[in-house]
Amino acid sequence: MPLFVALAGNIGVGKSTAAHLIAEAMGFQLLLEPVVDNRFLAPYYADMRRWSFTLQMEFLLRRIEHHRQVDLHRANWVQDRTLIEDPEVFAKYLHGLGHMTDTELDLYFDYCRALMPTVRQPDRVVLLQCSDVNTLLQRINQRGRAAERTISVSFLRGLAHYYDNFAQVCEHKYKLPTLTVDVSQLDIRTPKGREDFLEVLRPFLREDTQSVGLPLG
Repeated sequence: MPLFVALAGNIGVGKSTAAHLIAEAMGFQLLLEPVVDNRFLAPYYADMRRWSFTLQMEFLLRRIEHHRQVDLHRANWVQDRTLIEDPEVFAKYLHGLGHMTDTELDLYFDYCRALMPTVRQPDRVVLLQCSDVNTLLQRINQRGRAAERTISVSFLRGLAHYYDNFAQVCEHKYKLPTLTVDVSQLDIRTPKGREDFLEVLRPFLREDTQSVGLPLG
């Protein structure tokens, strides 16, 4: 049966790079995170209180569309960011910051409960972790997306707290086998980094266990 793998992790951790690597090295079809052409991303970073709910709804609908592509086309797929990160990380964090009201959060979760059971969840989740948020910010600045210029270390640090428990959420709440890879000192843009990453990834994609954690370092 074709395999559906999804990358997870904080902003700037290297999900897009990892997704491209998996697609190229293993022949997977690629689902990129819908950020480059996202109509609400720039307004969101300029005024999070105004646009957080709108952006979360946009991401939810776009990711549901991605999952339906997986359902329709029989192939191995790799997804840049999981569907469940939005409700389990971003929506809760933005609500905690006061950028989403209680009623907006409730409505968002109503849509999640209605839409998420209609699509297939990944067979494997690969969670990329980086403990140094300054490294994340450096990588964000290097890729040069104009909309992301206002991202701060404190914002990334807040997200990181949610990602500390994300593997457990995947495994216990969603029953998704999850591999955690520490990329703090691993640059998968280099030949050695790519080789090390794939060496850990391949056995995880072949196994049938419920969860595994194999940090690189």
